[in-house]
Amino acid sequence: MKHPLQLAIASGLAALALFTASIAEARTSSCAVGQTVAVRDLPKQGQDTLALIAAGGPFASNRDGIQFGNRERILPKQTRGYYREYTVRTPNVKNRGARRIVCGGAERSTDQCYYSDDHYQSFKCIAP
Repeated sequence: MKHPLQLAIASGLAALALFTASIAEARTSSCAVGQTVAVRDLPKQGQDTLALIAAGGPFASNRDGIQFGNRERILPKQTRGYYREYTVRTPNVKNRGARRIVCGGAERSTDQCYYSDDHYQSFKCIAP
């Protein structure tokens, strides 16, 4: 028979696991664009860009961090200025390429970010 303290710890760990899973599920299921991509499944350059966003730069392009207008209307509707766009470097491409990360909310926030590898024709919600 397990000691009561062991049972309490096991119960607490199980509750924490369920809570963490529910947060991840809620964040993923709230993705309005349907498809998701885990941070670990982004190209390395995308992971690097997310880290730079959280750190506040420096960025690859002077266009990084500018307002994204959501003219394609694929992302959830928000007030003007809510979204910002960032370049995801593409190996062997001399210009900015087609890959972008678009984030909403606070300037360094990566809680609501989307990845496009086709210059805004489609987006995937970036999940933890």
